[in-house]
Amino acid sequence: MSGTVRYAKLESPTARAKLRPGRQPHWRAITEGLHLGYQRWPRDGEGRWLVRRYAAGKYSQQPLGSADDIRRADGAGVLSWEQAQAQARKQSEQPKGRDDRLTVREALEQYKQYKQDQHQPSAVADVNSRGAVHILPALGDVRISDLTAEQLRRWLGALASAPAQSRPKRDKEGNPKPRYRAKPEGDDERRARRASANRTWTILRAALNHAFHEGKVASDLAWRKVKPFREVDAARVRYLSIAEAQRLINASDPEFRPLVRAALETGARFGELARLEVHDFNPDAGTVAIRKSKTGRARHIVLTDEGLAFFRQHCAGRAGHEPMFQRGEGRGWEKSKQARPMTEAVTRAKIRPTISFHGLRHTWASLAVMNNVPLMVVAKNLGHADTRMVERHYGHLAPSFVAEAIRAGAPRFGFKPDHKVTTLQVRR
Repeated sequence: MSGTVRYAKLESPTARAKLRPGRQPHWRAITEGLHLGYQRWPRDGEGRWLVRRYAAGKYSQQPLGSADDIRRADGAGVLSWEQAQAQARKQSEQPKGRDDRLTVREALEQYKQYKQDQHQPSAVADVNSRGAVHILPALGDVRISDLTAEQLRRWLGALASAPAQSRPKRDKEGNPKPRYRAKPEGDDERRARRASANRTWTILRAALNHAFHEGKVASDLAWRKVKPFREVDAARVRYLSIAEAQRLINASDPEFRPLVRAALETGARFGELARLEVHDFNPDAGTVAIRKSKTGRARHIVLTDEGLAFFRQHCAGRAGHEPMFQRGEGRGWEKSKQARPMTEAVTRAKIRPTISFHGLRHTWASLAVMNNVPLMVVAKNLGHADTRMVERHYGHLAPSFVAEAIRAGAPRFGFKPDHKVTTLQVRR
């Protein structure tokens, strides 16, 4: 049964102005299991209406529109008390059968449209790629109302134990033909597959939650019971030493070398660098403007004196609208075109173990953290909203109180190295 809702006076803007602002809405029962709420943040002069329904032992709520605290009610985006009540009752009378027919495939499409409306292209790309390969073949035609926690757990476990897919080739008709790598063996490979399964599960869960919050699904109990694999995101970050970075630059092809240098100077992603134009470099401020990033947020990367000198030389005398980094006959760097020259440069530089172009981003971040740059500053230059990702991947490299205390005060036993033992040199 739904709990007792405290009576709140919501009829007029004057009565609502006396209510305490904040995160917690003020509710008013309309009928059994149906409540109309009002919420206003401290700095906002205008509040919003919410509707809350009780079903399957749980409350679900969603916004209705703005309240007529400041603007005149229009029955659409701005609602009066009477109009908000009518909207709440109308939603409660929606036929249940329509919601029960919603499939996972349809939920993914609706979630993708929502992300497109939010201008998050990277999220849309993730839904397209992971959804087509890992979600739709197994669950696409299943109705969300029929999903069970056990079914989702089995799907997640099978996904984690399956071999990873390589980039598909196309057959004679042009259709993609999946290619699979070897089955995961060893702790690190199994950890990587579980981490990948978690990322796919995050997308599916987000789509299901979106359908639930939109009032199209009666309950979210099935997927709330499913937990992702734990402690699988602590990947070993591969980064270059200063000497290795210098060797890599020297070993790169002349047209590829500026791109490598820019990645090491900025920590930017390949896609961000490939989209740069000459006018994105500001020599007066010593910054590079990233106008379109993976997350959709723009940012300005601050350069060191060395980085400033490189970009100033690289952009000197060029038109502002030109692609900053070019290959061949003035062409820009297209998607995935960096992979082959990177592999060739790593081979020529004799860098072992190997490293991808994205590893240059890890190199910038790792060396910055080890040089005492605050994690928040590193996160800002990399384009992260907070320090969580930086702490996860690079936090162990930062000088810490624990490490300093152990090195200063932990016991020393007076053991001396045996100078007769030498390191064997491997012939190449």
